[in-house]
Amino acid sequence: MTRWLNDEEQHAWRTFGLATRLLTDRLERDLLAAADMPPTYYELLVLLSEAPERTMRMSELAHWTNSKPSRISHAINKLEQKGWVRRQHHTGDRRGWLAVLTDEGLDALRVAAPRHTESVREHLIDLLTPEQLRQLAAIGEVLLDHLTNRDSR
Repeated sequence: MTRWLNDEEQHAWRTFGLATRLLTDRLERDLLAAADMPPTYYELLVLLSEAPERTMRMSELAHWTNSKPSRISHAINKLEQKGWVRRQHHTGDRRGWLAVLTDEGLDALRVAAPRHTESVREHLIDLLTPEQLRQLAAIGEVLLDHLTNRDSR
C-alpha cells in the first residue's frame, strides 16, 4: 500500500526539489558566465588539482563524479581541446588511461574558483545560519549514506 505524503511532507519535498534545481541552475549560469566552464568540467579540474601529481585514472574520475566512463572520456576530450588536460597511458596497464591537469588547466581553475566560491556563498552559504548550515550538512550526509549504501546492494 502506498504511503502518500501528507501536506507537510509534500511541501518539504516540493520545496527541496525546486530549490535544488534552481540553485544548481544558478551556480551553472554563474560558472559559465565567469569562466566559460560548465560545472562538470570544473568538478573534473578540481579533482585533478587535488590528486597527487595532478593525475588520476579515468576510471577514478568516473567513480568520483558518479559518471559513466564514456561521459568522462567525452569531457576529457573537450578539456584536452582547451589545453586544460592531457591524457597519457598508465604505466604497466596498456588499457588504462590517466588524465593529467596541465598548467593551463590549473590557471583556468584558478580563474573560475573565486567566482564559483562567491556564487556558492551568495546563493547558499551566506543565506543560512550556522545551525541551518550544520543541519544541511547532516541532511546531506544522511542522503549520501543512504544512496551510496543502496547502490552497493
